[in-house]
Amino acid sequence: MFTGLIEEIGYIEKITSQNSSGQLLIHAKTIQEGTKLGDSIAVNGVCLTVTNVTKTSFTADVMPETLKRSNLGKMQKGSPVHLERAMAANGRFGGHMVSGHIDGTGIISGKKQEGNAIRLFITADTPLLRQMIEKGSIAIDGVSLTVISVEQSQFSVGIIPHTSTQTILLDKKIGDSVNLETDVIAKYIQRFFENNSQHQEKPLTLEFLRENGF
Repeated sequence: MFTGLIEEIGYIEKITSQNSSGQLLIHAKTIQEGTKLGDSIAVNGVCLTVTNVTKTSFTADVMPETLKRSNLGKMQKGSPVHLERAMAANGRFGGHMVSGHIDGTGIISGKKQEGNAIRLFITADTPLLRQMIEKGSIAIDGVSLTVISVEQSQFSVGIIPHTSTQTILLDKKIGDSVNLETDVIAKYIQRFFENNSQHQEKPLTLEFLRENGF
């Protein structure tokens, strides 16, 4: 489990790709402190297992499904990536519940200055947008953010100055791909509604809940 608070920006040193798998060698300065073989590190929001660690880098295997669902398959040598270690049991929960399991990718479609923040617009597929709600949580390349708006084909978030300095989100260009992990609670609620709609004569809807005092 992760919080979506980025600890460090690392850089891809080497990518080894095969037909059915891949391996990433990532340069980092501090993320590997206390890290052991088998530990989890979120790379651009993707939970990966450490297979080797040195003072200046760590290695992680990447499955085909991971390359398919995330932007890691598009990384090149020198590409910067967000890094976060799994949350310690005695740590503060400053972001939101992030599992490190990417639901899909989105495309940066616009940027707009709003006061001291930058509003970032991202297009995404309808199934992902259905799992978002205004003021809800979203992890973008592993960064915990609050959804400002959800439209027919895109959503937006706000990047405050602190987030801008601690991440590389605003360094990305229009058309760049980002990893998306929607709120785990939204996914469970959606699944609950779908299952009830299929097995009840009267589907469980918001109107039904209001009629029954919820």
